[in-house]
Amino acid sequence: MFIADTHSDTLYAMGVHHRRGDDQLMITPEKLRRGGVSLQTFALWTGSKGNRGDVAGIVSAELSAVPEMIAAGLRQVDDPSEAVPVAEAGGNCFMLSVEGGEVFEAGLHTVAEYRAKGVRMAALLWNNDNAIGFPAKGGSTQGLTAYGLQVVREMQRVGMAVDTSHLNEAGFWDIFAKTNLPPLASHSCCKALCGHARNLTDAQIRRMIADGGYIGVNFYPYFLHDDGRADCDTIADHIDHICQLGGAEIIGFGSDFDGIECTPEGLPDAAHLPKLLDTLRRRGFDEETLAGFAGKNLLRYFERIRV
Repeated sequence: MFIADTHSDTLYAMGVHHRRGDDQLMITPEKLRRGGVSLQTFALWTGSKGNRGDVAGIVSAELSAVPEMIAAGLRQVDDPSEAVPVAEAGGNCFMLSVEGGEVFEAGLHTVAEYRAKGVRMAALLWNNDNAIGFPAKGGSTQGLTAYGLQVVREMQRVGMAVDTSHLNEAGFWDIFAKTNLPPLASHSCCKALCGHARNLTDAQIRRMIADGGYIGVNFYPYFLHDDGRADCDTIADHIDHICQLGGAEIIGFGSDFDGIECTPEGLPDAAHLPKLLDTLRRRGFDEETLAGFAGKNLLRYFERIRV
């Protein structure tokens, strides 16, 4: 089965915190192999201080960890479809993303520059305001800035998926109202089941479904349940909720591994991902639907936004 994960902070853990090995990382090449993860997305996070921090230094440190992944047997791909034949031959791949539009603040030319580095999706921000927009956690009702709309349109032009995880609702709706291609939420959950500000409302999920977006369900316990108690069944609850809204074909996995300080019971790292698939099987999902959740829905999403 082709399995994809659309968000992790492993490069930050390696490049900035210098973590290494199975005992310090939730994602390693060996854990990806044991878990059967065909395509792992590694985020280039801009750091907790946003544009008040050393964005260039942080991203450089993260990129310095990429050769280690390649040396350990992972193949970097520019498009999810490129991972399919590698997976069929028993290999594992990774793709780069950005978490924090601060990397684009110097000008629109930076979007193409990051696309040339292999970045295929980018979250417009983290938990800080920036030149593009405002975070869900901040409570602002302002939408994308004029420059933010330019960035989104340029991302769409060069084939970089627009990631709405962490973005506030007004910015989310601006993307649908004022641009041409559906976004994804690489690591987000359902607000109907857990009231965290980072989660998506049913109205947002329905719009994702209607326009052909994509949602990678996050594994962070405090996005899954209000009291932070979660296991594979709790993740399955969020997946099932999106299905009940009609979204079985836009669901995937967005673990947030190495960016979260705790994990659901029974799912401590990438090696244990098959446990989630087994839980979903017990819920009655057939193999075709499971294959969609695991990775085929992501492949189809990228086909929909291909330029």
